[in-house]
Amino acid sequence: MRRGLAALLLLAACAGTPDLPQVTIPLRNPTAPVASQADATAARLSGDWVVVQGAGMAPGTRLRFSDRVMALDGVSMPMAARGAGRFELAGQTVWVHWLDADNRTAAMGDPAGARVWIMDRSGAPGERLRAAREILDWYGYDLRRLDRL
Repeated sequence: MRRGLAALLLLAACAGTPDLPQVTIPLRNPTAPVASQADATAARLSGDWVVVQGAGMAPGTRLRFSDRVMALDGVSMPMAARGAGRFELAGQTVWVHWLDADNRTAAMGDPAGARVWIMDRSGAPGERLRAAREILDWYGYDLRRLDRL
């Protein structure tokens, strides 16, 4: 009996350690509250933007929104409204988490945590950057992972 147990333990030791599954840590804590801004429409987003901070969307990326299309550095992708401040971009969910009253700065992200970014019409949001970061922090995004211009 002891020999059998010793042989089994020896065999198990030779088998090696199994690899852990690859895990991608989302950018957002899924237990944090999250919402979209109800009055953020395609019309309010319409026009040119530049990403000033982002994860999954590089700073400096140029965006152009129109009614049913978002162009990312000149490459057009279909865009469809999916509710108040919620859109589908090329099959991916994106919510407008915050858009200032004058439509100059916006914080957008995937509520599942795949990507998040702050964009501004001029590329220099000033004090609006702080407001955008505060709302993203409230919604559980890891702001340490945002790259900056």
